Amino acid sequence: MSEADSEARDTLVANERIKFTATYANGLAVAIFAVGGFAPFISTALSDRPHFAPVLIAMVVCWIMSGAIHWAVRRPLRNLRP
Repeated sequence: MSEADSEARDTLVANERIKFTATYANGLAVAIFAVGGFAPFISTALSDRPHFAPVLIAMVVCWIMSGAIHWAVRRPLRNLRP
């Protein structure tokens, strides 16, 4: 294996690791949004005695966490090497 092939393989492996980590973290962000930011809204809206204030606070926290994780995951993707 030549040095160029070895370097290309190392670059490919590094890029795939970054993409795998980003995919995992993005899935976590989607799960937080769905479970904590969307499902409580539907549950509260369909409830016969809704308590919107605590649910709204929890939803906003989950939306912020989801957005922060998604934003943080985008940063390492800038380090992908051609």
